[in-house]
Amino acid sequence: MNQFSERHSSGTKAPIHFAGLSARLKSCPDTSCLPERFFSQYVESCLVTKHAQDSATVSFSAARLAPAEMRRFEKAPSQEPKPSLVTGHDFSRAATASISRRALAPAGSFSIQRSIFALAIGVVLLAPAALNAQQSKPWEKIPVPKLHDFKPQQPKRIQLKNGIVLFLQEDHELPFVSGSVLIPGGSRDEDAAKTGLVELYGQAWRTSGTQKLSGDALDDLLEAKAAHIETEGGEESTSLSWDSLKGDADQVFALALDLLLHPKFSQEKLALAQQQVATGIVRRNDEISEIAERESAKLVYGPASPYTRQPELATIGAVTIDDLNAWHNRTLGGKLIIAIGGDFDPVAMEAKLRAAFDALPAVKPAPARHEVFPGPTPGVSFIDKEDVNQSNVEIVGLGTDRHNPDVPKLSLMNDILGGGFSSRLMQKIRTEKGLAYAVGGGYGFAYDHPAAFRVMVLTASANTVEATTLALEEIAGLTTRGFTQEELDRAKDNILNSFLFRYDTRDKVLAEQERLEFYGYPANYLETYQEALKQVTLADLNATAKKYIHPEKLAVLVVGNGPEIKPGLDELKLGPVHTVDITIPMPKQPEETEKKP
Repeated sequence: MNQFSERHSSGTKAPIHFAGLSARLKSCPDTSCLPERFFSQYVESCLVTKHAQDSATVSFSAARLAPAEMRRFEKAPSQEPKPSLVTGHDFSRAATASISRRALAPAGSFSIQRSIFALAIGVVLLAPAALNAQQSKPWEKIPVPKLHDFKPQQPKRIQLKNGIVLFLQEDHELPFVSGSVLIPGGSRDEDAAKTGLVELYGQAWRTSGTQKLSGDALDDLLEAKAAHIETEGGEESTSLSWDSLKGDADQVFALALDLLLHPKFSQEKLALAQQQVATGIVRRNDEISEIAERESAKLVYGPASPYTRQPELATIGAVTIDDLNAWHNRTLGGKLIIAIGGDFDPVAMEAKLRAAFDALPAVKPAPARHEVFPGPTPGVSFIDKEDVNQSNVEIVGLGTDRHNPDVPKLSLMNDILGGGFSSRLMQKIRTEKGLAYAVGGGYGFAYDHPAAFRVMVLTASANTVEATTLALEEIAGLTTRGFTQEELDRAKDNILNSFLFRYDTRDKVLAEQERLEFYGYPANYLETYQEALKQVTLADLNATAKKYIHPEKLAVLVVGNGPEIKPGLDELKLGPVHTVDITIPMPKQPEETEKKP
């Protein structure tokens, strides 16, 4: 028999579950080979590797587990193969076993007789049971301390007589002071004919400067003090932020306040911002992940929705200086939220903020929103991108918002479905089947409008249909395969533990309080949310899945290399495949004036 060395392009080899060994071997492209040769090639590729005395692994060539275009088969010279490296999969919860190649064949020989082969397969199948009985798990004896009570240091909230809200968060650990102004109104509120206005505004506001100081002069002054003043335009708001050393705090605050109240938009800086945004527009189809995220959102909300409109060359070209001034004057009358954190005296800071903002007019109430979210039309959509060798799969539906009392239950369900390496999607599609580079997702919830249900699978072109089918099965399984207490306990640990890191500094708590104020949530939302997570039971979780998971309402978007997706997307049996056009429209050229005779 010929000696084979099957190597992944990285030179590493990956482990395999014995529970899935039979299915893996049957799916191998060499199934046309004679059985003895077929199985003996796999046994020949096995090497003993030892892991901390508590487990062993069978290391099979990653070429067998990798997508088809990643496999590379080479005939190697007659020599002992190098030991393999175990990489690429999380097997912390799996029982594995090993076979020594040297125990099956004499030194320098790779001939395996039928009887020895049968014995080897017997060892492979019986080893897990023996190891399970002998395996020690010292880590299970490590005591797990109780989590500290979640009691974040809340900032002081002050509401001025005109409705403007101040937050003060003292932190004397370092001699820095930072601040921000959050202003209602964002890109979802701009004129569709001038989509991109808020993005241009966010750039030109800072670079233009004020009536007293140009943007370039402001740059020089701040650079000399290692300070920053920045502006930004977002989907739901715009913002102004600053930071500096404590000794420069008064001067930098005065500069930021001047930029807030007395900006002077420059035609030159607007043109520069338009050029930068235009560069992004013409390159927006370069990255497959950006295409998939953008176009899948359109399936959920619709292409004309304020949440999916995208700037075009024509719409940004229509924005003028007058538009920027009008936007600034319009939004500055809304409910401003000013947040200050760092090393300052709270009494003096409050007095300074009152002097700056008390005289502003009373805030205008935000107009009610009357948006309709019908959700996607079920089916399969496809975007062809022939310069890639993989597919980005997006399975999407309509989600909910955080006002929904079921959000704590949905959060736990999300963690079990696609929240990490122990999730169902990851364990099935990546760990067990080896079909995905990345997989995850869940039922989304935004602050003031429904987010999207979204599951993402990144896989090789040839595995597109199989990986997508498995993802759809795992989603449907939330309603048919009940959750376990182990899954629930792990999800609670994951989310509750994350609180200690997501809100472990006063700056993070300040930012969260600013966000809750902006969207109208109570100040103790985090504490009540945490308590609600603790109270969720298995019955709650199963009822939540049945209430919110409706596979028949989901849409599938695949962005990938059409000729390499074999079998084709028709095999998903979800109806006709709709091709999505992502061509970037060019601005209409002005008609040439007729030549005079």
